[in-house]
Amino acid sequence: MNISQAFRMAFKSILANKMRSLLTMLGIIIGVAAVIALVGVGQGTTKNVTDQVQSLGTNLLTINITGRGSKTTVDYKEAKDITAKNDIQYSAPMNSSNATVKNGTQSVSVNVVGSTADYLDVKDYKLAAGRFVSQIDLDYYQKIAVLGSTTATDLFGTLDPVGQSFLINGVRYKVVGVLATKGSSLTGSNDEVVVIPITSAERLFKSKGVKTISVQVASSDKMTAVTAELEAALSAKFRGNTNSYRVFNQQDLLDSFSSISDTLSLALGGVAAISLLVGGIGIMNIMLVSVTERTREIGIRKAIGAKKRDILTQFLIEAIALSGLGGLLGVGIGIGTAQILSKAMGMTVVLSMPIMGLAFGFSVFIGVVFGLFPANKASNLRPIEALRFE
Repeated sequence: MNISQAFRMAFKSILANKMRSLLTMLGIIIGVAAVIALVGVGQGTTKNVTDQVQSLGTNLLTINITGRGSKTTVDYKEAKDITAKNDIQYSAPMNSSNATVKNGTQSVSVNVVGSTADYLDVKDYKLAAGRFVSQIDLDYYQKIAVLGSTTATDLFGTLDPVGQSFLINGVRYKVVGVLATKGSSLTGSNDEVVVIPITSAERLFKSKGVKTISVQVASSDKMTAVTAELEAALSAKFRGNTNSYRVFNQQDLLDSFSSISDTLSLALGGVAAISLLVGGIGIMNIMLVSVTERTREIGIRKAIGAKKRDILTQFLIEAIALSGLGGLLGVGIGIGTAQILSKAMGMTVVLSMPIMGLAFGFSVFIGVVFGLFPANKASNLRPIEALRFE
């Protein structure tokens, strides 16, 4: 028996019992569809986060000052001295706190950031109107503010905020600029923010010292050297107390998230693969039933000259046809499910051709593995006993 003839007979057998064949393939269909959809969602999430991190640049360092007390803090001038390295392009010491901002009857709770002029470049903001915080504002503790685009709209509606006054926790500040719309990132909305001079922030929130320093290195290949220099300067400042500070590399954050996401995608794929195994057991079960139903047919074929290899090939190809057809339907349903999730829930889904190929290939492999036992049982039937079977 040639292969093409075996496939024709396999599909004829499948079509003869449509409902039974469909139910048999259901486990394979669900498994393949789940693998494609779940891994697509996982990879889409990874891509979304990776794009957001890379949009900030992989040449960013963040220094968190975690110490407490007067001997374990730095003021903004010390922070500028610590980050005054040749390979550092910008450095922005900052403090941030949630506060209530109010203009007339309009009142919202936003993140108020105290920082310096470099904050605009480090965080990759653009000005839509007015100016940003300058050195003279820091020196004279000026009560000026730059509003995020959403905050400006919340407080002033369609009016031009520049030159207007508003209250931060009851203290009056003057708007000198408005930031261009930037959208959201991992830390939330970038447009619901108020930026004021860090010196004014210390007075407003009655908190001395810098909590965070964002650093932009001139080039990504200098990251290791700059990190070592910063850690040495911070260690000297805090007298070797490494618990008083942390230096985070943006690329390290990206690598860590990618590792976690890959593990999660693998786990999701593994859970979905269980459905494929269940589907394989279903195929083996139905093929055993088929062997029992067709025992007399097998006896007749052997009596007229069919070899053991021919019977084995026929039933094995039927199992492969069932699993392969289920795999193809699963791929189609998986792609459709991923597209529905993407549109209905606003999720980023990345469909991977290698994953689709792997899922389909695994479904065929399941058909081979779970089809071998029934096929071998059919091929070992003795012609005389098979012909006597009723």
